[in-house]
Amino acid sequence: MFGPVVTLHPYSDDAEAIEIANMTEYGLAGSIWTQDIEAGSQMAEQIESGMIWVNCWLHRDLRVPFGGVKQSGVGREGGRWSLSFFSEAINICVKR
Repeated sequence: MFGPVVTLHPYSDDAEAIEIANMTEYGLAGSIWTQDIEAGSQMAEQIESGMIWVNCWLHRDLRVPFGGVKQSGVGREGGRWSLSFFSEAINICVKR
């Protein structure tokens, strides 16, 4: 299945929540919902994922590169990375 999926896990502190989030072999994207934005931002820096949203979901600046980590994704897209990611260089020689 590929699509938005949510899993809810109980945890006792932020360190355990980060450990649970990082236990998967995938790392495409995730989100943190919290009343403490600073704590959420600090947690986001420790989660092994290509993109982390804090108190939002699917908000993205297309000028910024995005791609998964671990077993997710196949490179970076967005911004200047898109040109090489979506292009295939070829050589054409013509004798006139």
